[in-house]
Amino acid sequence: MEAELTEGRSHFLTSGGEGVATIAWLPCRAYGETGPVSILPMLTGQLSFWSNSMIKEPIGKPDTTEYLSYYGKYVSLVPDGDILTVLDKQAEDTADLLNSIPETRANFRYAPDKWSIKELVGHMIDTERIFAYRALRFARNDKTPLSGYEQDDYVSNASFDSCTLTDLASELKSVRQSTLFLFKHLDLNAWMRRGLANDSEASVRALAHIIAGHELHHRQILRSRYLSAMG
Repeated sequence: MEAELTEGRSHFLTSGGEGVATIAWLPCRAYGETGPVSILPMLTGQLSFWSNSMIKEPIGKPDTTEYLSYYGKYVSLVPDGDILTVLDKQAEDTADLLNSIPETRANFRYAPDKWSIKELVGHMIDTERIFAYRALRFARNDKTPLSGYEQDDYVSNASFDSCTLTDLASELKSVRQSTLFLFKHLDLNAWMRRGLANDSEASVRALAHIIAGHELHHRQILRSRYLSAMG
């Protein structure tokens, strides 16, 4: 048989999801020894699939069964909509707020036994790192129970007050970018996986909302108890 092959890419749907393949087509006028050759595609390249679970959809709020009731105060603060969009916008809003605070006031405490503004930001950084790590473990279907952490011990054993607020604001924004990269690359199955941390179960999407809500919670405290007292 003599026939010229033409090559192209085809996008198609199958029962397993979407796929793209490089296909070589035989032209209509091709003839073999016994007559016309039927027009059939031949796969000449590697076939790749995106299963249905990899198709990106907005990730909405978790059910109350997906997190400890204590965290409801954080989840309730998160606006409806895709959590990735919320986390992305939140990073800019928080950065703008922190950058508006003069460096000379960044060690301010509204009471002697309370954290300074810098320590508050440091706590936000620590917490996001810990909850993002939990999300990573759960998303990868790691069933190992994770321990809790004592937030006051973390702050007292850090040296946030020796940092500039500008550096802490930049670090918080960088941590958020890392968190976003983690979440952006999850499929739907990973978002719904659960794990155990501090003797309580949580789903990955619940952890994403807790991260967002925790930051909103402390942003409210920053405005109502710190900035208002500073005048």
